[in-house]
Amino acid sequence: QVQLVESGGGLVQAGDSLRLSCLQSGGTFSSSALGWFRQARGKEREFVATISWSGAGPAYADSVKDRFTISRDNGKNTMYLEMNSLKVEDTAVYYCASRFSRWPTIHEREYDFWGQGTQVTVSS
Repeated sequence: QVQLVESGGGLVQAGDSLRLSCLQSGGTFSSSALGWFRQARGKEREFVATISWSGAGPAYADSVKDRFTISRDNGKNTMYLEMNSLKVEDTAVYYCASRFSRWPTIHEREYDFWGQGTQVTVSS
């Protein structure tokens, strides 16, 4: 049974940085593609970033490109999302997701496992 646990969320000011972590237990982390999604209040969940099993070829939503960096440490079964130059509109619950495939995808429905989410709030 795969379990994903996010951490690192919190309340920050616009322009600040934050790093989210996602720890996977169970399954085979090193052969799984991973992703970050977020859901703002009253909105649908949206894609943020995705990364392949090896860490190569990450992809980002246009809204976070050049500000956010996705990475992973297969030795620690952990994925990260480094968020810089945060904006008020980045406020959301951030979810990590894992899939059986090695290859990244931006499509929510193609992920097999999800974490419970961590709240990120950016104040002006």
